This record gives sequence, C-alpha cells and structure tokens, in this order.
Amino acid sequence: MFGHVNNARYLEFLEEARWEWLNRITTFDFFEKHHMSFVVVNININYKRPSVLNDELMISVTLKNIGNKSAAVNQVITRKSDLKVVADADVTFAMVDNNTGKAIELNDEIKKILGG
Repeated sequence: MFGHVNNARYLEFLEEARWEWLNRITTFDFFEKHHMSFVVVNININYKRPSVLNDELMISVTLKNIGNKSAAVNQVITRKSDLKVVADADVTFAMVDNNTGKAIELNDEIKKILGG
C-alpha cells in the first residue's frame, strides 16, 4: 500500500534466514533430542533503504558472539540487483529447556555447533 515492504516483514525474513543458517550448521534432531529451543531475547534492526515488491533479497547470518547463556548473530539484508544493504540486525538468542522454560548454559558442544 505504501510502495515498500513493511518494517515488520523484515523480522520474518530474518527469522527464516536464521532457520536456514541453523539447518546448514546442524540438524534440528540434536536440539529436539536435548529438548532445547532457540528463543530470541533481543533484536536491534537498522533500516537503511526500502525494498519493494519483486526485489530479491539476500540475507547473511554471521555469529557475533557466544556467552554462557546467550549468543548473538549479525544479519545483513542485501538487495540482489544492486548489492545495496537494505537493513542489518543484531539478534541475541538464548537456548531454553523445553521442559522448564528456563535458559540453559551454552556448553562446549553447543558452542562448537554454533561455530564458537
């Protein structure tokens, strides 16, 4: 309606790219087996320029840091036609025990999977 992609849609694009990133670095079986889930606890997004209908976007995901109970990735959304950055975001997430709902410590095995 306003001639550009609504800001809220970028959150969905970023989420889809994180799922693809996780699928490339590991299988979801590991997390299901250990009854763990990823939960986003903070997103800081910078909108650089609009994208419009039919723009093809590329989204990179790079591990930024890993702490004891959370980790962060940096994501960059780039328009494929001109390689202009449309938006970038820092996303912090925690691993949560599905049985208790509480954040769990990111042990060495999880850190290795994430690339730390």
